[in-house]
Amino acid sequence: MLDWTKHVIWWHVYPLGFTGAEGSAADAPHPVPRLRALEPWLGYLLDLGCNGLALGPVFASGTHGYDTTDHFRVDPRLGTSDDLRWLLDTCRERGVHVLLDGVFNHVGRDFPQFRDVLEHRGASRWANWFDLDLEAGGPDGFGYRDFEGHHELVALNHAEPEVIDHITTVMNHWLDVGASGWRLDAAYAIPQDALRAISDAVHAEHPDAWLVGEVIHGDYPSFVRTGGLDSVTQYELWKAIWSSLNDRNLFELAWALQRHDALLHDLVPLTFVGNHDVTRLASRLADPELLGHALAVLFGVAGVPAVYYGDEQAFRGVKEDRAGGDDAVRPAFPETTEGLAPHGWPVYRTHQELIGMRRRNAWLTGARTAVDHVANEQLAFTSRSGDGEVSVLLNLADREHRFDPRGDAQVLASSGSGGDPWLLAPRSWAVLAGSDKSGGTVSTATDQF
Repeated sequence: MLDWTKHVIWWHVYPLGFTGAEGSAADAPHPVPRLRALEPWLGYLLDLGCNGLALGPVFASGTHGYDTTDHFRVDPRLGTSDDLRWLLDTCRERGVHVLLDGVFNHVGRDFPQFRDVLEHRGASRWANWFDLDLEAGGPDGFGYRDFEGHHELVALNHAEPEVIDHITTVMNHWLDVGASGWRLDAAYAIPQDALRAISDAVHAEHPDAWLVGEVIHGDYPSFVRTGGLDSVTQYELWKAIWSSLNDRNLFELAWALQRHDALLHDLVPLTFVGNHDVTRLASRLADPELLGHALAVLFGVAGVPAVYYGDEQAFRGVKEDRAGGDDAVRPAFPETTEGLAPHGWPVYRTHQELIGMRRRNAWLTGARTAVDHVANEQLAFTSRSGDGEVSVLLNLADREHRFDPRGDAQVLASSGSGGDPWLLAPRSWAVLAGSDKSGGTVSTATDQF
């Protein structure tokens, strides 16, 4: 694991939505420097306790950012390449790492190489960049492989060496400019031998670059062992957290924690309870008052945590399977904190409390977790690494519950506790350290690039 990733906590932003950009690039013929609107929020990010900015797509595209048309040019709706360089420099000055979103499984139909194919079909110089069916007919006069039935997203042919060279050139270019790493969109759809070629080429130039693949399900470790990535997205844990809280079935979460712990043999995953592709946690939970329970799990287990912008303010939004169905979970942010609703700040402070606990115990990033007690509505687990030890207690019941004590304990964070740290009020949570644990032996106040 890269040293700097042991200390990073991401604030994840979808820039086109965050800045209120137009839905179509056709409606923005001239660059608008919206990326600079992120600068006032860097202080907010740091006050939250984060020190990483994970950006959604920022490169030229037709609509939502995942239909890329130019990997070397910033989307005009967000500004110019100079605006992105400025943002990367500004983040570096503030001690904030930046993770870019690399959409390299597919491109938009206006990607120049594909536009040439549309004009020249099989005779195009770029025909080998795509999986074409020249006998298919149709409106284009041929067929092509797309991304999961989305005809406007044209799948790249990763067996073509020029495609691999293009991707690695793009990644190395923006790492040279100042990015700290890449999230590889739809990495699960890219052949792992291609991922290995890309990862090896990028790591040869930038050994400290963190490459995390979007993987929904399947054999997570193979993307590291075979594909050469540094990490993957932990969707299994995400699902188990909200599902177990909704069903009052913490056995599901206990099982997921065991699977999560097993991953630590091979990788430290990117962990989250919300992102740009899923319904907001405050909307997903049947009982939004259990949001703190979800966060206690997120920050109490191993992983590189990410907070999706607005989740720390209890934003609501439901993802729908229709055109524009992502808009509700990708809203515009106000220009300043004064524009945020008052009801969101208690959730913000819960995030601060738990992120502060996590940063004082940076060893948790690679900790091993064991379940100590599980029932339908109660769960206790302990995360350990070296001399560090933290226990997380969850009580979903409408009555208080006393967990079996394991000696004296110090409350590091909680939803409210009395004199007995092992006695939890109804629907409450707590994070504890043993009396011989400082709960803050590892400082992460300074991060090195």
